[in-house]
Amino acid sequence: MASNSEEPNETPSLQRNSGDVGWEFGVLINPNNLDKVKCRLCDKEFSGGVYRLKQHISRIQGNVASCPKSNKEEQDVCRQAIIEARNKKKRVRLNDAEIRGTVNVNQRREAEDEVIEVEGMVNKMPRMFGPLDRFTSTIHQQAPQGPVLTSHQQHIKNVIAKDKLHVVHQYVARWVYAHGIPFNAIANDDFKRMLEAAGQFGAGVTPPSQYQLREPLLKEEVGRVNSLMKVQEVEWKQTGCSVMTDAWSDRKRRSIMNLCINCKEGTQFHSSKDCSDDAHTGQYIFEYVNEGIKKVGGDNVVQVVTDNATNNMAAAKLLKEVRPSIFWTSCATHTINLMVEGIAKLPLFEEAINKAKAFTIFIYAHHRTLAMMRKYTKKGDIVRPGVTRFASAFLTLQSLMKKQENLMMMFASNDWRQCQWAKHPKGLTAYHTTMNMEFWDSVETCIKVFAALVKVLRLVDGDLKPTMGFLHGELEEAKKEICNALNNVEKNFKPILNIIEQKSQGRLDSPLHWMAFFLNPYYFYKDLTIQFDRDVTTATFKCLDAFFPNDLETQTFVINVELPKYTKQEGNFGHPTAIRGCSKNDENYDPVQWWNFYGVEVPNLQKVARKILSLTTSSSGCERNWSIFEGVHIKKRNRLDTKRLNDLVYVQFNMRLLTKRKKQNEKKGDILRADSAVHAQDWIVEESEMELGDNCETTEDISEGNGLVRELYESDDGEEVYIDFESDDEHF
Repeated sequence: MASNSEEPNETPSLQRNSGDVGWEFGVLINPNNLDKVKCRLCDKEFSGGVYRLKQHISRIQGNVASCPKSNKEEQDVCRQAIIEARNKKKRVRLNDAEIRGTVNVNQRREAEDEVIEVEGMVNKMPRMFGPLDRFTSTIHQQAPQGPVLTSHQQHIKNVIAKDKLHVVHQYVARWVYAHGIPFNAIANDDFKRMLEAAGQFGAGVTPPSQYQLREPLLKEEVGRVNSLMKVQEVEWKQTGCSVMTDAWSDRKRRSIMNLCINCKEGTQFHSSKDCSDDAHTGQYIFEYVNEGIKKVGGDNVVQVVTDNATNNMAAAKLLKEVRPSIFWTSCATHTINLMVEGIAKLPLFEEAINKAKAFTIFIYAHHRTLAMMRKYTKKGDIVRPGVTRFASAFLTLQSLMKKQENLMMMFASNDWRQCQWAKHPKGLTAYHTTMNMEFWDSVETCIKVFAALVKVLRLVDGDLKPTMGFLHGELEEAKKEICNALNNVEKNFKPILNIIEQKSQGRLDSPLHWMAFFLNPYYFYKDLTIQFDRDVTTATFKCLDAFFPNDLETQTFVINVELPKYTKQEGNFGHPTAIRGCSKNDENYDPVQWWNFYGVEVPNLQKVARKILSLTTSSSGCERNWSIFEGVHIKKRNRLDTKRLNDLVYVQFNMRLLTKRKKQNEKKGDILRADSAVHAQDWIVEESEMELGDNCETTEDISEGNGLVRELYESDDGEEVYIDFESDDEHF
C-alpha cells in the first residue's frame, strides 16, 4: 500500500509488536515513550499513539494534521480501522450495559411484584455524580472504622434490605461457582473491602479491564505493598537480615529462581529470575545472590541460607571470597529431614514404618476397605498430609496410633469377615498387622523418637520468632528425649545420635549457630561451661572478625572487656530481673529484647548479639512461595512474562505474610500442615504407581493400564488428597 513512498530503515527497537494496521505507516520516536510516533510517509512527529497516526494517514481533521503523502487506498484502510475500533468499543459498552441490565437487587417475591405493579411503583434511576460530589466522602481502601448509622438504624436497614442482600449473594456465588474460585477466598478482608468500595460507588460501577489489571493497577499494587514492607527494611538496618534463594520448575521444566529476605519481622519475597536457559551452576547462583545483596545492602546482610545442594555450596565459596563478612549456612529444616530419613532406615524403625505404609496403601487402594475404615473411625482418615515428607510420615503414624482400637474393631467385625478381601493375601497381611501388638509397640516407639525431632522442626520451620538462638539448644534437648524414649539403652540410641551428629556436621555447626547458642542467656545462664567449649571459642573469634572486619582494637575490646561482663553476669547482666527474664523459654521470651535492655553497657557485644539472635535457620519461607508460583503460573496463565509473574508473586506472598503476622496472635497454626498433599501420596499409593510431579493435581484422573482410579478425599485436617483405587473385582 505504501509502495509509492520511500520507507526509511528503522531499528527493530522502534517497531511495535502489534497487529494494528496503523504501525505499517509509522514508528516510535523513542522505544521508551509509546506516545510519540513518526509518520513513515511524511516524517511528521506528533503525540497520541497509533490512533492519532491512523487519523493522520486517513486525513481525518480535528486532532492532527493530515498526511500530504497518503494515497486513497491508505486513507481507506486507516479510516476503516478507526471505524472498526469505535464499533468494537461500542459493542463492549452495549454488552456491559446488557449485563448490568440483568442485575436487579430490588427484586422481590412474586406476590410483592404484583403489589408493586398494581400500585404503579417504579424503581428510581441510580443517582448520577454531580459537581457537589467532590465534597462528599471518598471510597476508602481500608474498611470503615465504625458504623455510619446508629445501631438501631442499621438494624432497620438490614431487615428492609434482606432480600436485596440475598440477591447480591446469589450473584457473588454464581461468579464463584462458574470460575472455580476457592470458597475461602470470600473470607478475606480484601474481598470485603472490594464489595464495600463497589457499594459506596453505587450503581453503574464497571470492572477494570484486563489491561488495567495487567499493567497500571498491578504496578500500583506493587508500589502499595512495597510501602507496607518498609517496616522490614528498617529492621534490616537495625538487626540485620538473611538472604534466602531457591529454584523451582513448572510442569514444562521451565525454571524460576527466587530470592527472599528474612528478618526479625518475618520473610519478604524480594525478586525472581527466569533461569530456564541457564545451568544452575555455583557461579550462576553466586551472581544472582550477590546482586540481591547489593540491592538489600551488604552491611545489612548477615547470612545466606540455602539447602545443601552441591551448586549452593560452590556458590558459598565464591561469595566468601568477595564478601568474607557474610556467612553461608545450610537450611535446618532440610537437615532435620535428612536426619529422620537416616533414622527411619535403621532396623529398629524400618520394619514398623514399612508395615504401617503397606497397611495404609491397602486400606486406601480399595473402595470397600476405605469405606469400612471410615465407618469404624467415624468418618476419620489415617493419612495426614504435612509440609514435608517426614512430617507426613510422622503425622500419619500419629493418626494410625490414635485409631488403633477402631481399626482392631473393624478387623474383628462381621463386616470384615464378609468382605471379599478378608481371605486375600493382602487382606490377611493387613489383618495380622492390626492384631499384632508388637507392631503397635514399634509404632509407639517411632512416634516417641520422632516427636523429639518434630519439636525442633516445628521451631525452625515456623515464622513466629527468630530461631538461630534456639536451634543448638533444642537439638541437644531432642537428643536427651530420644535417649529417654529408648530407656537409655546405648545400643538403641547410639546409632540415632551418630546420624544426628553426622548430618549436623558442615550444616548446623557454623560460627553463627555456636555463637547464637552462647549468646542466648536461656541456655548460658543454666550452663556457664558453654563458654569453655572449643567450638564456641572458635566461633567467637570468627563472628567478631566478620562483624568488625580489620578492626583489631574493637575485637580486642569486646573479647577482653565486654564479653567478661556477660560471662560473669556483672552489672545489668547480674540483676535479678535479668536472670529471671531468661529463665523460661515461653512465648513471651525474646533474647533480642533481653539484649536490648540489659546489654546497654556493652554496645559492641550488644550489636553482635542482636544481629545473630535475629536470624533464621531455614530457607523454608523461601520455598513456601512456590505454592504461590504454582497458583499464579497455572495452565491457563502459563504465558505470563517473568516480570508480571514476579509482580504477582510479590504482591500475593507479601500480603499473605502481612496477614499472617497480623493474625498470628489470634490463632497460631500448625506449621506441619501442608498446603498441598503431595507428600502424603506415598502413604496411599505404591511408589511405582505414582505419577506425581511438584503438585498432586498434575496426575491423570484415570491411571491407564494399572487398574487404578483416582479419587479426591479430605483428610482430618481438611486437606485435599488424591487416592488411587484398585478395582474391587480385580483379583476375583
